[in-house]
Amino acid sequence: MYATERQDAIERQLLTAGRVSVVDLARDFGVTTETIRRDLDAMERDGALRRVHGGAVAASRGGTSETAVGDRGAVNGEEKARIAVRAAEALAGLGGSLFIDAGTTTAAFARDLAARTPADGAARLELVTHAVPIAFELGARADLPLTVIGGRVRGMTAAAVGAAAVEAVSQLRPDVAVVGTNGISAAFGLSTPDPEEAAVKRAIVAAARRVIVLADASKVDAEYLVRFAGLEDIDVLVTDAAPSGELASALRTADVEVWTA
Repeated sequence: MYATERQDAIERQLLTAGRVSVVDLARDFGVTTETIRRDLDAMERDGALRRVHGGAVAASRGGTSETAVGDRGAVNGEEKARIAVRAAEALAGLGGSLFIDAGTTTAAFARDLAARTPADGAARLELVTHAVPIAFELGARADLPLTVIGGRVRGMTAAAVGAAAVEAVSQLRPDVAVVGTNGISAAFGLSTPDPEEAAVKRAIVAAARRVIVLADASKVDAEYLVRFAGLEDIDVLVTDAAPSGELASALRTADVEVWTA
């Protein structure tokens, strides 16, 4: 296979998965890791991707790039659905309070959890969110107590942000928070492109007794502009493929449970 053919195949993988690994590519193409690194370097110079530790991510996943919530739902939809089901299964029947963060995977989780929660109130669950789409979904269930955090609604994510939202979250102590993230890495922890979005997520993580992060494999090793939590700040990562390498080691060191959907 010529280098151009190999690079075309790498680009197709990036379009599908969002990231590639040097080791995996070398194995798949039957070449050395040095050859793959040269391919990735050349592709980065052409603007086709962005190099990260151990591989590369799609060029669109820069530190400040972000896709609107309406467009993100179709990306890795099957994986997000599996993650949502896995988390909802584990938390079904939970009593107490649950804060659901903004995001497409967390929205899928909210829908699945509401479908599993008994309408007779056998497991009374107090729900809190600052995300408009999630509030809309949960508001249809009159038997589920729901508190909506207010603030300026950010169009990109349809979530309340700003000082008022951060202050409101800081006054809560939810038993569990289900949180989304744009990126998770060993070196940088959990991150997102927008400072205001990060401030609300940071407040949610700080407030909750237990933090469960939902992130599909495309988020692994991605690092965005603003860090909102370290791995040591979370209790559980629910994902569709168990992390490997440096991130897997860092998660073990931080005593984070990994649930695979």
